[in-house]
Amino acid sequence: MPNNKLDAHAQIKQALKVNFEKINENATEPTRGSDGAAGYDLYACEENPIVVFMPGETRTIHTGIKVAIPHGYFGAIFARSGLACKHGLRPANCVGVIDEDYRGEIMVCLRNDSDQSQGISCKERIAQIVFIPYGTVIFNQVSSLDETERGTGGFGSTGRL
Repeated sequence: MPNNKLDAHAQIKQALKVNFEKINENATEPTRGSDGAAGYDLYACEENPIVVFMPGETRTIHTGIKVAIPHGYFGAIFARSGLACKHGLRPANCVGVIDEDYRGEIMVCLRNDSDQSQGISCKERIAQIVFIPYGTVIFNQVSSLDETERGTGGFGSTGRL
């Protein structure tokens, strides 16, 4: 039977270390909503106490932090489900990518998909970052690819929506 304290300790030992720098004294360190959460919440750090988005408007929101993503990983910026579903605010590019060699401030472009104006307050959670490993690819041009059962069947070809 597993020992939960030992399991938790082993997970902490294997945790990815990500250095971050506050470039604004009002910035908030990324946080997780629960021990099982994959993403770390990013917080707005703006001069104005509230940033207003008109319907259909896209604005860039500062976080006031920089991160040093470890080699072999990238930071994926995803929507916060509550903000997207309840208020219509989501990352404009749907999923943002922060490369391991980027050292500038993390900023999130949010888009208001709702038909009403929406506001973001300073220190409000605006998105989440997930650190994902990636591999280097070497493209190899060939005259033809191997055949598969699916073949060239595209969108909807597997019969599932």
